[in-house]
Amino acid sequence: MTQLVVDNVTKEFATRDRPLSVLRGCSLELAAGQNAAILGPSGSGKSTLLYIVGTLDRPTGGRVALDGVDPFSLSEPELATFRNRRLGFVFQDHHLLPQCSVLENVLIPTLADPATPASDDDKNAAAERARGLLRRVGLGERMDHRPAEISGGERQRVAIARALIHKPALLLADEPTGNLDRTTAAQIGDLLLAMQRDEGTMLLVVTHSLELAARFERRLELDDGKLKSV
Repeated sequence: MTQLVVDNVTKEFATRDRPLSVLRGCSLELAAGQNAAILGPSGSGKSTLLYIVGTLDRPTGGRVALDGVDPFSLSEPELATFRNRRLGFVFQDHHLLPQCSVLENVLIPTLADPATPASDDDKNAAAERARGLLRRVGLGERMDHRPAEISGGERQRVAIARALIHKPALLLADEPTGNLDRTTAAQIGDLLLAMQRDEGTMLLVVTHSLELAARFERRLELDDGKLKSV
């Protein structure tokens, strides 16, 4: 069974006087199909923890494992492939390439592994999945548009489709509704949870929004560097 294990993770940053401890022994587990929201004030370390889980940063101590694999034991090329294939990311800013169409933006992760060139069949299958994802997020009529030609909420829908293109085991979202108005934020929250359920993936979100967090199966709070259930 797909499983995320975060075991006693710590993170310190060097300062002139002494190390700054941001995470002080954070632990959590998720299984396939489960979701959790992490709350906490600005500067509490929410994004730091998410980036460690997403292998974008390394812990000072503790362990992270996805399906029994410790990503930090991998070589850099192996880690890049692991991150691209097994993890999906949705950020507060959609990070879409302005020169690419909506469809091309969703397909970008499929082009990120030059060591494994895709066959024509692979490319066709990826394009078909991208079109299917865009239809499911309500953008079937926007595939040829550029990011500047669609709304902020629609851009975030593209980002969700892009994050799911490789059928990741774990979907990570960092303040995914932070730049959106209340109505659009509610719609994106609905979509994230619906897509997570349909794909059978795990979903971990960090957010300031109590409204968004309230809709998740589990709610955790990062306080003084430690995770606790709320």
